[in-house]
Amino acid sequence: MKNRAVIFNAPFSAQLQTGNEDEILLENDELLCETQFSLISPGTELAIYKGTEAWAPLPYNPGYAGIGIIRKAGEGVDEFNEGQIVFHYSAHKQWTRVSTRDVVVKIADGVNLKQALFIRMAAVSITALRVAPIELGDSVVVVGMGLVGNLAAQLYALAGAKVIGVDISEERLALAEECGIRHTVNPAKTNVRDTVRNITGGEYADVTVDATGVPSLIESAFTYTKPAGDVVLLGSPRGTFEADITSLLNKVHLWGENGCVSLKGAHEWRYPVKPTAGCKHSIQRNCEIIHDLIAADQLKVKPLISHVLSPDKCQDAYQGLLNNKDEYAGVIFDWQIK
Repeated sequence: MKNRAVIFNAPFSAQLQTGNEDEILLENDELLCETQFSLISPGTELAIYKGTEAWAPLPYNPGYAGIGIIRKAGEGVDEFNEGQIVFHYSAHKQWTRVSTRDVVVKIADGVNLKQALFIRMAAVSITALRVAPIELGDSVVVVGMGLVGNLAAQLYALAGAKVIGVDISEERLALAEECGIRHTVNPAKTNVRDTVRNITGGEYADVTVDATGVPSLIESAFTYTKPAGDVVLLGSPRGTFEADITSLLNKVHLWGENGCVSLKGAHEWRYPVKPTAGCKHSIQRNCEIIHDLIAADQLKVKPLISHVLSPDKCQDAYQGLLNNKDEYAGVIFDWQIK
C-alpha cells in the first residue's frame, strides 16, 4: 500500500514523501487508522526541524496528534469498531498503526474534528494544573501565550483561578483575550512584577507557569510568585543560560517576599498513559476530560486554528511557525487533500 508522510530530511527541510509499504499486519491490540487531520506541536517539532534534538535524529517523521477513521482492528480489540473516528497520538502520516495500549479517544458525534486535535496540546497543558492545583480565587501567571500556554491559562481559569497571561506578542495576547483570559501583560511595554502585584492586591501569584522553556524567563518567574507559591516548568527548557544559581536556590530555600517557592516539573509523561490503581490521573483520563471540555465549548480552541494546509505544504508550515509566530499558531494538515 502507498503511504504519505511528512519527513524532516535535514535541518530546516520538510518534505511530503510517498512510499510503498508491505501489507500492514496488525497486532491483536492494534488499530489501522486513516488520518483525516493532524496538528503540529510548534515547540517540540520546531526543535526537531532545526536538528537540535538528539533523541530525534534526522531523517525523522514528526508529529504529535491525529484524528483518524478506524479502517481495521486487531482480533483482540473489542472496544473500538471499524468506521469509528478517534483521536490518537501519532506522527504526520496518512496511514498509521495505533496501539490501544496508548491514548485513543472516541470522538463524539457533532464534535468538530479540527478542534478535537487540540486535545493533544491541552493534554500537555493540563499537567501544570495537575502538579500545581489551585483553589477558587487563586492567582496564576502563565508566561508564553503560544498553544500550550494559552490552553494552560484557560484550564486554570476553568478551575477558578484569576489568570494573567504574559507574552511579548500583542497578537498572542489578543488571541488569549479572545479565548477568555481577562488579564494580559506585555513585558516589552509593562513591568510584569508590578502589574502582577497590582492585579493580585500586592500578594503576587500563587502559581506561575512557564510555557516558553526560556531559562531567563523561568528565573524571573520567581520574582512575581508569592512566598510558598509554585513555579511550574511546563515548557521544556532549551538553550544555554548563565546565572547565579545560589540566588535562584535562595528563592527556593529562604523565606521572604518571594521566598520558599517550589519549582515543579510538569512534563506530560510523568503520569501513566492508562488509568492505574493508586494514581488518580492518567494521560488517557486527561484527554477524555479535555475532549468533553472542547465538545461543550468550554475550552476555546477554534480561535487557535490559524492554518489548515495540505501536507505537501509542510515546508511552508514549519517555516511559518519558525519565522512568523504572530501569524502562525495552530497549524493543521488536512490529509483528505490529495
